[in-house]
Amino acid sequence: MSLMKIEIKGIHCKSCKMLIEDVMDDLEADVKSFTVDEKKQVGKLEIESSKSPEEIKKAIEVEGEYTVVIK
Repeated sequence: MSLMKIEIKGIHCKSCKMLIEDVMDDLEADVKSFTVDEKKQVGKLEIESSKSPEEIKKAIEVEGEYTVVIK
Protein backbone atom coordinates (compact mmCIF):
# COMPACT_ATOMS: atom_id res chain seq x y z
CA MET A 1 0.00 0.00 0.00
CA SER A 2 1.17 3.48 -0.75
CA LEU A 3 0.28 6.84 0.75
CA MET A 4 -1.23 9.34 -1.70
CA LYS A 5 -2.13 12.99 -1.32
CA ILE A 6 -4.94 13.97 -3.66
CA GLU A 7 -6.36 17.37 -4.56
CA ILE A 8 -9.83 17.32 -6.08
CA LYS A 9 -11.20 20.46 -7.75
CA GLY A 10 -14.93 20.78 -8.34
CA ILE A 11 -16.25 19.68 -4.96
CA HIS A 12 -18.92 22.22 -4.08
CA CYS A 13 -21.17 20.54 -1.48
CA LYS A 14 -21.50 17.81 1.14
CA SER A 15 -23.01 15.44 -1.42
CA CYS A 16 -19.83 15.69 -3.49
CA LYS A 17 -17.76 14.78 -0.44
CA MET A 18 -20.02 11.81 0.31
CA LEU A 19 -19.73 10.65 -3.30
CA ILE A 20 -15.92 10.71 -3.13
CA GLU A 21 -16.01 8.85 0.20
CA ASP A 22 -18.16 6.16 -1.45
CA VAL A 23 -15.64 5.88 -4.30
CA MET A 24 -12.85 5.39 -1.76
CA ASP A 25 -14.89 2.67 -0.04
CA ASP A 26 -15.43 0.93 -3.39
CA LEU A 27 -11.67 1.04 -4.03
CA GLU A 28 -10.99 -0.22 -0.50
CA ALA A 29 -8.78 2.80 0.14
CA ASP A 30 -7.92 3.72 3.73
CA VAL A 31 -8.85 7.40 4.10
CA LYS A 32 -6.49 9.13 6.53
CA SER A 33 -7.96 12.62 6.12
CA PHE A 34 -10.42 14.45 3.88
CA THR A 35 -11.07 18.17 4.06
CA VAL A 36 -13.21 20.27 1.76
CA ASP A 37 -13.24 24.04 1.21
CA GLU A 38 -16.66 24.52 -0.39
CA LYS A 39 -16.00 28.19 -1.21
CA LYS A 40 -12.88 27.30 -3.21
CA GLN A 41 -14.48 24.04 -4.39
CA VAL A 42 -11.38 22.04 -3.48
CA GLY A 43 -11.00 18.86 -1.49
CA LYS A 44 -7.77 17.49 -0.03
CA LEU A 45 -7.65 13.78 0.54
CA GLU A 46 -4.93 11.61 2.03
CA ILE A 47 -5.30 7.86 1.52
CA GLU A 48 -3.43 4.58 1.62
CA SER A 49 -4.26 2.27 -1.24
CA SER A 50 -2.92 -0.65 -3.21
CA LYS A 51 -4.54 0.81 -6.35
CA SER A 52 -2.45 2.81 -8.80
CA PRO A 53 -2.74 6.61 -8.84
CA GLU A 54 -4.24 6.37 -12.35
CA GLU A 55 -6.98 3.98 -11.12
CA ILE A 56 -7.80 6.35 -8.25
CA LYS A 57 -7.89 9.38 -10.57
CA LYS A 58 -10.17 7.67 -13.12
CA ALA A 59 -12.55 6.40 -10.43
CA ILE A 60 -13.03 9.95 -9.06
CA GLU A 61 -13.21 11.81 -12.37
CA VAL A 62 -15.83 9.46 -13.85
CA GLU A 63 -18.23 10.50 -11.06
CA GLY A 64 -18.52 14.14 -12.09
CA GLU A 65 -16.74 17.23 -13.28
CA TYR A 66 -13.78 16.79 -10.97
CA THR A 67 -10.15 17.56 -11.69
CA VAL A 68 -7.82 15.28 -9.74
CA VAL A 69 -4.15 15.85 -8.97
CA ILE A 70 -2.29 13.10 -7.12
CA LYS A 71 0.98 13.95 -5.40
